Amino acid sequence: MTSRATIVAAPFACALALAGCQQETKAPAPVRPVQSVLLEADHADDTVAVGVVEPRYKTNLGFRVLGRLTARPVYVGDLVNEGQTVGIIDSTALEFAVRSAKGELAKAEAQFATARATEERQRKLITTDATTRQTLDNAEQARAGAEATVAHEQANLTKAIEQLGYSQIRADFAGVVTAVGAEVGQVVSPGQSVVTIARPDIREAVVDIGPDFPLPLEVGLPFTVSLQLLPAVQVQGSIREIAPQADPATRLRRVRIALGNPPEGFRLGATVTAKLDNRQTRMLRLPASALLAKDGENFVWIVDQPASTVSLQKIDVMADRTGARVVGGLAPGARVVTAGIHSLKQGQQVRIEQDEKP
Repeated sequence: MTSRATIVAAPFACALALAGCQQETKAPAPVRPVQSVLLEADHADDTVAVGVVEPRYKTNLGFRVLGRLTARPVYVGDLVNEGQTVGIIDSTALEFAVRSAKGELAKAEAQFATARATEERQRKLITTDATTRQTLDNAEQARAGAEATVAHEQANLTKAIEQLGYSQIRADFAGVVTAVGAEVGQVVSPGQSVVTIARPDIREAVVDIGPDFPLPLEVGLPFTVSLQLLPAVQVQGSIREIAPQADPATRLRRVRIALGNPPEGFRLGATVTAKLDNRQTRMLRLPASALLAKDGENFVWIVDQPASTVSLQKIDVMADRTGARVVGGLAPGARVVTAGIHSLKQGQQVRIEQDEKP
């Protein structure tokens, strides 16, 4: 009886051992702690930059010669036409220089005429052996020197007349006077700005933007620009130029926004506010550590919060300096894993440890 009981009990013991092995094999995988971020759209519509309306094209006009300013018939705000005189300096010395150059030219022409006549006379005499070849050569040399002197004095006269023209400055194009740099009676140096003229037909908004701006600055980024005193007067624009470096004191970067057909209220010097276009205000951003690249495409691990599991999802992003902007594939409110993304598996149980900022 004892041997039969032993034989009967043995299969039960093996079955229990096998069942224990199967239970161990099917044991659930441990819950993995992960770091994640809850996607929220940037409130870019709350960010406002203040600036002024400035012309795109302007020029600083100044004299090319030293002189005392005797007339400046324009003031700030005046409209000027192309070629209009906007500044005059005392031209007495320049007029004397022209007279002196004319006198020197007349003297040189008279000497040239004498030298040419002498040469001709020596050429006639050489045919009758009434003079020597050396004398003729000297006459030819004197005539050539006198001719060169005439050319030199003609150049001096042209230069003096041109400098006399420098006693006046004229507008290169029709525009408005935006600044004056010298007053009547003041001695101005060559190149010193006397009048600044701008073209009022092409205007743009110039604003300073800080490092806390929610989106990376790039040429073509659309803005809505409005007058500060009349917010209802608006115009659409886009970034045309970005300063390569921020101001070391304020840490602000100067941005020039091209305006499309601005209304009359956008006068030069008017204070304006610039906001991101409504299409840019709902923007999702991700840290670079959350992106998983496979076969030229980008994926992220999405946390299913009720089930505490993860699933892989394809998204479209655009890289920037601080991470990536989500172009498609995700919506606000999604929770994305930001660390350890290469060791996760589809449907794996996870536990949220902490949130990161996108």
